Amino acid sequence: MLIPFSWLAEYVDLTLPPAALAHRLTMAGIEVGAVTTRGGWDGCVVGYVRATRPHPNADTLTLCEVDAGAGAGSDDGDGSNTPPLEVVCGAPNVAAGQKICLARPGAVLLNMHTGRREALQPARIRGIVSEGMICSAAELEISDEHEGIIVLPDSAVVGAPLDDALGDTFLELELTPNRGDCLSILGVAREIGAITGQPVRIPDVDYPETGPPAHTLAQVAIADPDLCHRYTASVISGIRIGPSPDWMQERLSRAGLRPINNVVDVTNYVMLEFNQPLHAFDLDTVADRQVIVRRAAPGEKFVTLDGIERTLDADHLLIADPSSAIGIGGVMGGANSEITAATTTLLLESATFSALNNRRTATMLNLRTEASLRFEKGLRPELAPIALRRATQLILQTAGGSAAAGIIDVYPGSGLDDGPDDGPDAAPVPLTERRLRQVLGMDLDIARAAAVLDSLGIANRLAGPDRLEADRPYWRSDIAIEEDLIEEVVRIIGYDAVPTTMLSSPIPHHRPHPLTELKESLRDALAAAGLEETISYPLVSAGDLARLDPAAPGNIDDGNDDGNGSGNGNSDANYAGPTLRIANPMSAEQNIMRPTLSASILNTLAYNQAHNDGGLRLFELGRGFIPQDAGLPDAAGLPDDGLPQETERAAGAMSGPRYAANWHQPAAAMDFYDATGVISVALARLGFAASFEPADAPMFHPGRCASVLASDNNAGGSGNTPAVNIGIVGELHPDVRAAFGLRPDPTAGFELRLDALLSVRENAAAQQSASRFRPLSRYPAAHRDLALLAPAAVPAARLQQLIERVRLVERAELFDVYQGENVPDGMRSLAFRIRFRAADRTLTADEVNRAVNGLTRALAREAGATVRE
Repeated sequence: MLIPFSWLAEYVDLTLPPAALAHRLTMAGIEVGAVTTRGGWDGCVVGYVRATRPHPNADTLTLCEVDAGAGAGSDDGDGSNTPPLEVVCGAPNVAAGQKICLARPGAVLLNMHTGRREALQPARIRGIVSEGMICSAAELEISDEHEGIIVLPDSAVVGAPLDDALGDTFLELELTPNRGDCLSILGVAREIGAITGQPVRIPDVDYPETGPPAHTLAQVAIADPDLCHRYTASVISGIRIGPSPDWMQERLSRAGLRPINNVVDVTNYVMLEFNQPLHAFDLDTVADRQVIVRRAAPGEKFVTLDGIERTLDADHLLIADPSSAIGIGGVMGGANSEITAATTTLLLESATFSALNNRRTATMLNLRTEASLRFEKGLRPELAPIALRRATQLILQTAGGSAAAGIIDVYPGSGLDDGPDDGPDAAPVPLTERRLRQVLGMDLDIARAAAVLDSLGIANRLAGPDRLEADRPYWRSDIAIEEDLIEEVVRIIGYDAVPTTMLSSPIPHHRPHPLTELKESLRDALAAAGLEETISYPLVSAGDLARLDPAAPGNIDDGNDDGNGSGNGNSDANYAGPTLRIANPMSAEQNIMRPTLSASILNTLAYNQAHNDGGLRLFELGRGFIPQDAGLPDAAGLPDDGLPQETERAAGAMSGPRYAANWHQPAAAMDFYDATGVISVALARLGFAASFEPADAPMFHPGRCASVLASDNNAGGSGNTPAVNIGIVGELHPDVRAAFGLRPDPTAGFELRLDALLSVRENAAAQQSASRFRPLSRYPAAHRDLALLAPAAVPAARLQQLIERVRLVERAELFDVYQGENVPDGMRSLAFRIRFRAADRTLTADEVNRAVNGLTRALAREAGATVRE
């Protein structure tokens, strides 16, 4: 909302500089996004076009004789004897007798051809020297309009600096939805008056009523009072349609609206002035001169003023006559009753419509207007007749004619719908010193509060020594309870006036939440491992879940009501059970509470692959939602209360080249081992030891899938801590990859259950990181390479665990796996590089040999592995 100071100053004296006023308004809850100043056009003056004639050498150019006022060298000071300047102009709307914006040589303006600001110089155009330029709005950087020149009002003084005629300061407001009253000039004026202590000048709304009674000229009926709370109208006869006065056009233009004609301009002017949208109908086009406010019939069609035919339903409110619709209530009028040059009698509407229904209608029709913007925030019914009388007064001034006696006022009652549509008989709002002190924590007498409310124009009266009652102002829709009045008081006296006091009770001690702390630590660990966090909605579609298991399509609830609100599909490798369907989803793409994060992270990966050619490493922390089975306790051991179990999860996806392209190593795509490496590193930072066991899951490639097991690494590496299955990791099955539209590169993914990870530790204190400093050994290590023949079913991790359990073994690394010739069927060869070290001495060859013999016996005994000859 743009608020021009030139218009604002008509209603309240502006005693503060613009920046200070903007700060005070913002501190009072009316946020000012920007303060802009229009002007600074040095070298530009108000000019007068004495005469025009065609350019002899160009059909589209005009030669203009322009009076530049006293600044051009006249002695009398009024410009009447000033030699005219010859200016070449290409605008189609230039004409003799106009007052225009004249740029003299030396003025710095926007060059429309180069897009740069340049100093204006006399130029020869088609053989004739132009001694200046008549400016458009674009050249003055007022707007993008460059098709025609700006025509100034007749009141502009020839020769005066252009800053005096067009310069202004604007407040750009960023309002909260409850302060719709500040979408008007008067609403902002009232705020400024309260802040600065200046009186606010409210326009008089009286006008001569010389015609017959209004109810004898037109009738109004409200068929649906739940959607139209009040409908007022006046009738004006004998009007003449034409341009509105210059002052009105100028104010509308500065506020961002385009002038049209005197009647339409008045309705827009009063809307900006009082915040009440109005609409004018050509009464001669209204059948039987009768207006009926009704719901649309299902499928009813209507052509709005923008020329578009719209199909309506029963939730849309129409302004109609007995034969057809003539407008969509609170949104836009119809082409069949618009004001034209032939209009002589009009019906002027000022109504109050349902805020909720108006917003729904504007959204469904994709038709947002200045009127719907105001109606959807809620307007009080008392505002309608006041704005109607103001608009009627201005139409009589600008279009002539005579107004009917009285107005038509149909007011079925209040409390029929959402919003503040309570009538003038609504109970006053009380305010007590006790409640002021309780809410604000400061001593504030009732007289001070009454003075603040008076400054805002809120009528009030004392109802006791420490109590007052306030009437709800007709221009405010957000004052209904005592706390609303307290907010008005404190924001005007200043929030900084509220004293700082100690809390009345001690601050509760921090209670650690192990799962939350684990979640935050894992987030940091995954980011440190090179992954980037993403956030997505917890809602997915049945199709998303079905794509996780392409071998079993149709497994997921498709949203059809089956009487119990849940499906029966197996949504991912970690979840087998019903899905939780939303009863009233916003869209078919978000109708199921996700039981797994896998679909979300894969959709995110697919979206980012379309915008990124490099490698992507993504993760997300969120909740999975699993319906409870009736009669069974939930995971916490609590009885079933009908609510779903919400399990904290972490999911990741990795795809693309492992490293950026470079000359010293070939490009390689990330795979299963990159994902297991990330998991191992991230869990190690949290004090967990990760291990992996072969697994099968529909969404992962056979043979490239493993269960993730975690054990407490704080046990000192003894291996005695039991490992817990916390999730799954693998490379996506090609069919799953194709179903999500991913690139053909390998895609590795994982999903971990944080509740299972938390169960590895018995208490929150054990969750601290296991990263501890170990002194560097002063003694050298001894290495041995050991090739083992082991059953193919024995995981390499099991062999590594048995080797590292030996006392002198510091580390074992697998560096070769072989199956084939010279290796018996059902067996495989695994080669380990083993590092031996003692903390207090240099190992001898005999000590290393004895350690090797001991570990080979242990391998044979516990894993059936022997040394390969």
